[in-house]
Amino acid sequence: MYPDEIVNPIRAEVRAMGLTELRTPEDVERALADPGPVLVFVNSVCGCAAAGARPGLAKALAEAPKKPRVVTVFAGVDREATAAARARFGNYPPSSPSAALLKNGEVVWMLHRHQIEGRYPEQIAEAFRQAFAAHC
Repeated sequence: MYPDEIVNPIRAEVRAMGLTELRTPEDVERALADPGPVLVFVNSVCGCAAAGARPGLAKALAEAPKKPRVVTVFAGVDREATAAARARFGNYPPSSPSAALLKNGEVVWMLHRHQIEGRYPEQIAEAFRQAFAAHC
């Protein structure tokens, strides 16, 4: 578990982006039971989450004309909620940070850590925008 002084600013950042935090398996089940597209962002304290994933997602959410509901679980912090979300990702291996776009409960797009590492926020935002355009 990470200390609150590391976790709390990251939680505040994703809330400011408009993401709904899912902290328990029950939160995950309720959020993913709703029909329509939902993006599940698997948040992380790692550097690629801070340097690319969160800024890229924020940029995409600010600019995309169509977007899904967006929820987040916090890997390494809210472990049970993260496991519940990942259980909905089918055969995709665990990765953090990552994002899965589900439509009516099925994964239609996935962004893994290896697709985030070494990329600029603008590049990551473009990947999100393309997924939103195709599936929302």
